[in-house]
Amino acid sequence: MKNLLSILSLIFLFNIASAQEGVITGTIQNNNQKPLLGVNISIKNTTKGTQTNQEGIFNLSSLEKGNYTLVISYLGFKTREITIDVINNKPVHLNKITLYEGNEILNEVVIKNERRNKFSRKKTAYVSKLPLKDIENTQVYSTVTNEILKSQVVTNFDDALKNATGVEQLWASTGRGGDGAGYFSLRGFSVQPQLVNGLPGLTNGTINAANIERIEVLKGPSATLFGNAVSSYGGLINVVTKKPYVGTGGELSYTSGTYGLNQVVGDFNTALSKKDNLYFRLNTAYTTEQSFQDAGFRNSFFVAPSLSYKVNNKLSFSFYGEITQAEQTNPTFLFLNRSAPTEANNLNELAYNNKLSFTSNDLALKNPTQNYRIEADYKISNTWQSQTLLSKSATSTKGYYSYLYDYGILGNNTFTRFINKQNSNTQTTDIQQNFIGDFKLANLRNRIVIGIDYFNETQTDNNTGYAFYGNVLPNGDTNGDNPFTPAEETDSYPLSASGVDAVLASQDINNAKSKYHIYSMYASNVINITDKLSAMVGLRLDHFDNEGNLANLDDDYKQTTISPKFGIVYQPIKDQLSIFGNYQNGFTNVAPQLVGDPSDGPQTFKNFNPEQANQIEFGAKTNLFNNRLNTTISYYNIKVKDRVITDPSSPFNKIQGGEVISKGFEVELNANPINGLNIRAGYSNNQSETTKSDNTEILNRRPLEAGPETLYNFWANYEFQNGKLDGFGIGLGFNGASKRFAINYESTGEFILPSYTIANAAISYQANKYRISLKLNNAFNKEYYKGWTTINPQMPRALFANISYKF
Repeated sequence: MKNLLSILSLIFLFNIASAQEGVITGTIQNNNQKPLLGVNISIKNTTKGTQTNQEGIFNLSSLEKGNYTLVISYLGFKTREITIDVINNKPVHLNKITLYEGNEILNEVVIKNERRNKFSRKKTAYVSKLPLKDIENTQVYSTVTNEILKSQVVTNFDDALKNATGVEQLWASTGRGGDGAGYFSLRGFSVQPQLVNGLPGLTNGTINAANIERIEVLKGPSATLFGNAVSSYGGLINVVTKKPYVGTGGELSYTSGTYGLNQVVGDFNTALSKKDNLYFRLNTAYTTEQSFQDAGFRNSFFVAPSLSYKVNNKLSFSFYGEITQAEQTNPTFLFLNRSAPTEANNLNELAYNNKLSFTSNDLALKNPTQNYRIEADYKISNTWQSQTLLSKSATSTKGYYSYLYDYGILGNNTFTRFINKQNSNTQTTDIQQNFIGDFKLANLRNRIVIGIDYFNETQTDNNTGYAFYGNVLPNGDTNGDNPFTPAEETDSYPLSASGVDAVLASQDINNAKSKYHIYSMYASNVINITDKLSAMVGLRLDHFDNEGNLANLDDDYKQTTISPKFGIVYQPIKDQLSIFGNYQNGFTNVAPQLVGDPSDGPQTFKNFNPEQANQIEFGAKTNLFNNRLNTTISYYNIKVKDRVITDPSSPFNKIQGGEVISKGFEVELNANPINGLNIRAGYSNNQSETTKSDNTEILNRRPLEAGPETLYNFWANYEFQNGKLDGFGIGLGFNGASKRFAINYESTGEFILPSYTIANAAISYQANKYRISLKLNNAFNKEYYKGWTTINPQMPRALFANISYKF
């Protein structure tokens, strides 16, 4: 009996103690009022924590009396903090805590180990300036992930873009001032990569692949959110860089290959202060490579520091920098005559020896480039956040630039060399202020961005004039006969810096500086009409202020443009299948032009409206089998109007009546049918035509910037998951294009570059901390060319070896 009383006393005392311990329970849901499984709930500054179950319910018990701060976090959603008072004998229940989708610009997430469909990235905050899933986005875009680049041992930006559906290089980077970056065709229009992390980031050379987290290629006119300074009617190219992450680690990599390629890459991430959530990451690369031709090289040193500082759950800062010191010879394309028939209509008739560079390593360009970006993000409330962005770019060109042009004067397919000494730079500044909201209004979910944008670009040109510097024939023969002088000359023109300097000594030096400003306001809203039906509405007001050459006040002009956007998405199967349609707009500012009959007196300037491009597109997107199959199928029609042409009724007047039509369809597939196997494939067909123009040379013809009609790419990579071959991988793929016009004018006729299909293969071994890879490009040593009024030979078969170590 005594023992029984003792046991009852202990139970009674335990119950009293338990009754004095606090309990916090609650349910957590997303903005669609669906419960979230696996949400982390922790008590700040303690080791106590738990997770939600399938019903979104959590329970925290055994809490003493006091004041607590709950930290609620979930991958892809904004972290919330809630302050709770725990009082004896009074459980606290938090009903329906709502988490809102987070912004990738604020929180870069690094996903490691098992991730399905590594070649696909289906959510981004840059494409729509909102954290929007691809399947609910009305715009089509291709994403080239870092995993693809690793499996292909990619060392340069041009090779990386071969994985983007519907993108083809028109010509390689020349390094020249102003527009020395590479040109690519996209939906029938030329475009250069000028966007980094959603902000302007210029270069006169090539973008370093070492700092690429992924490449996003937005399809169609995109002026509503990005303006016209960094986009084209075909779309735009956004490079997303590597960013700091929580933890310490890094990677060292060395790649060596054919034609003198040597590349050392370093990636290091660490906490400068874990307590203050201050993290630092440094990416750097040193590359030397030579040409497959008899001369030519490119050397570059690249460093990219980045910093993230999370002050608290409301305020965070980040900094990204990219600094490049590069030196290269410019590729001396063969420029075909654009106004008179060429003697050769194809490569066979041209008798071109593509192993010749027609330059020397003594004639090089230096391209120092700097890009800096600063972000400040502030969480105003659970439904609104502020994002302040500043970017600055500086790119310069110094050295020798030459080109070869077929004037058709000397005959025998003679190309005349002109050369100058470049000394120019371009400076840009961009300031953006965005307010991003995610809220319900009249029971309709609204995801909205409202922003203002200021962009400025200043160019300085201190180049010399161009001087005649000899002639070459495609087979390598040379002569010194200047086609613009009556006498026949036999002077020699050595390809040396001293020889070029002597000729350029008589050339004038430019002293020109130009500037323009763009002031913009924009808004875009994604409205969920139902759980499966949503609409996107956007509008941009853009004021263009061109100061032109600062020494000439007559070339100043201003224009104001409105750029709308509309799209609709219906998901018959939520988050798995969507049917979409969109209307997108782009524009180009048009300078005033002189009009009036000179015999009646001085001509006067006539102002014009901005040139407009409007796209109608529809298609379908899928995200099936738990993200194992992602596809996009779309058809688009882009109409460019209001191009300035000569008035048919008066040769002394200009009107806006020119038109270009570009239409086509695209198919992209990213699949992960079984663990270890990732497949990417793309196909596009484009039909472009100049339908209205006063220029009979191009009327009813395919524009040269449109590139090939058909493009296709495929890459499959399989890594063994277990057994004796565990860690081994193999990759196979190809990319190709139909024939294209290098020249297609009424008076010149056609010069056609042939179609091509290039096969590539790779093998690799992945261990715990290191990876070894071999990659064979152009496996069958195919001779092929690209060009845009030019003939640009491409690299023959090349082998690359890479070893990487993670720490």
